[in-house]
Amino acid sequence: MESKEAVPALAALAHEGRLAIFRLLVQAGPEGLAAGEVARRLDILPNTLSASFNVLAHAGLIGSHREGRSIIYAADYGRMSALLGFMMADCCNGSPEICGPLNQILEQAACCAPNQTRQTEPA
Repeated sequence: MESKEAVPALAALAHEGRLAIFRLLVQAGPEGLAAGEVARRLDILPNTLSASFNVLAHAGLIGSHREGRSIIYAADYGRMSALLGFMMADCCNGSPEICGPLNQILEQAACCAPNQTRQTEPA
């Protein structure tokens, strides 16, 4: 990932509501959640939620698909991994005292990462 791809993704996450939505979708796994369920869990108004989904989708962090009458939103784990990789590239110039805790976080996350992400269309 290059800086010009990372900036919109970081900007999308630099909002408390959008960050909460993204974290909820990450927790939900590749199967995602219906928009109504996200609204209920986070107590977000539909118009605010729709705008937030659009920002996250344009940043490439989430995708969506229709299931019956519901639109299901899911985190794009590949994009999230690329963003985290960008943030950690050349981490701490290889200083173990700084990178050690970050490596522990990555090891913990590796055990629960989904094997595949669902390719979805933008919202």
